[in-house]
Amino acid sequence: MKVTARFFASFREITGKGAEDFEINDVSTVGSFTEIIVGKYPALKNHMNHISVAVNSEYARPVEKLHDGDEVAFLPPISGG
Repeated sequence: MKVTARFFASFREITGKGAEDFEINDVSTVGSFTEIIVGKYPALKNHMNHISVAVNSEYARPVEKLHDGDEVAFLPPISGG
């Protein structure tokens, strides 16, 4: 199935992309998809403990299943004052 990853802020800088399509198996979860992303972009590994993930604009937990056509957004922590 096809899933689109969206990268924001520092993640966009690390990957060099705002979005990328992935072909993954039908039993993938948010957590296993995150592992795929880190496998392709190892520089993201140190950032993954502090991110939020959204699937189709809804915050998602690692155990949630992905479906064909889903859009997974990787959101780094927001800082500011």
